[in-house]
Amino acid sequence: MGRLRIFLIIAILIIVVAIVVAVVIPGLNQPTAQVQATPGPGEVLVQEVQNPAETPLPTATPIVFVDIVVAVQEIPRGMVIPPNAIQLRPWPQSVAPFNGVTNMDDVIGKRARTDIFREQPILSNMVVDDLTGAARVGSDAAAVLPEDLVAVSIPMDRLTGIAYAPQDGDRVDLIISLLFVDMDEDFQSILPNSLRLFRVTDEGIELLDPIEGRPDSTSLGSVIVAPSERQRPRLVTQRTIQDALVVHVGNFPYDGRFIGVPPTPTPVPDDNADGQDGTPPPPTPLPPRPDIITLGVTPQEAVVITWMIEARIPITLALRSASATARTATTEVTLDYVMGQYGITLPGKRPFGIEPAIRSIRQLVTDGLISLSD
Repeated sequence: MGRLRIFLIIAILIIVVAIVVAVVIPGLNQPTAQVQATPGPGEVLVQEVQNPAETPLPTATPIVFVDIVVAVQEIPRGMVIPPNAIQLRPWPQSVAPFNGVTNMDDVIGKRARTDIFREQPILSNMVVDDLTGAARVGSDAAAVLPEDLVAVSIPMDRLTGIAYAPQDGDRVDLIISLLFVDMDEDFQSILPNSLRLFRVTDEGIELLDPIEGRPDSTSLGSVIVAPSERQRPRLVTQRTIQDALVVHVGNFPYDGRFIGVPPTPTPVPDDNADGQDGTPPPPTPLPPRPDIITLGVTPQEAVVITWMIEARIPITLALRSASATARTATTEVTLDYVMGQYGITLPGKRPFGIEPAIRSIRQLVTDGLISLSD
């Protein structure tokens, strides 16, 4: 009897706990209803405030990948590419090379047209079927140049080359300056023309001394107005070609290969090494600064640049940001533009001045000064 009573008590407790769990706990998970009530005199209204809903996190834009063939070992030029030298790797589509190989069968068994480095994507122009194509490897410049561009070189110095800041792969704009003069349309010579009077005599036509200037009428009578100096040209500056690709700065190597080739290290001088007569060794000479730059432009822009060089027009480079790709229009700059844009007024004439007279201002002169006149 005692044991049966204990079992009954335990069963009753289990039933009570089950009822509590089934009734009370679900009520705790239900949202509390808000009740609008007006407090009476002396009463305080207590209102439960629900927790604000959680702000949903922004959905990340998925990155689209494409599979391209990548070298997993060093592949020297001319080597037959084995299957274990390459792999298909996912590559972000936004930065994937346009001529990257996507099928391993297009690479296996072919020969490397140039040296291929480990983890380098294999492009379609890096492999050939036989050694005949590998022999015509060509230059690195032609390999990296986009198919819609051509390469053309222009001279540069410290001033026009942005203090030698541009490097291979940068983008630059071209700014030119032109000097305009008035010309005789028929003679195509600078005005004013030289006048030469003549008179008819019994012996024929007699030529008088030439006069440079123009005939004019003044209060003193008819005169020849001659210039006090040669005609001053009018300067105009404007940005022309935009977003030109810097293919290479300086002269190309003799073999045309400059991509992936480590630069020649500068030897470190030995402080303990002296000359034969006890004098310190001469310092190691620094390599010369580049004086030429090769740009990738459209075929029409290449013709324009060639005309500028033939016309001896100075070209100044402007370095673009690495993220800038837009092309914007600019206004040509003249003396009138500078005075109007920056509020420069013409100084008036005064019955006094300073001594000594200011007849020139400082001029910026570089090592490679280009003379614009003979």
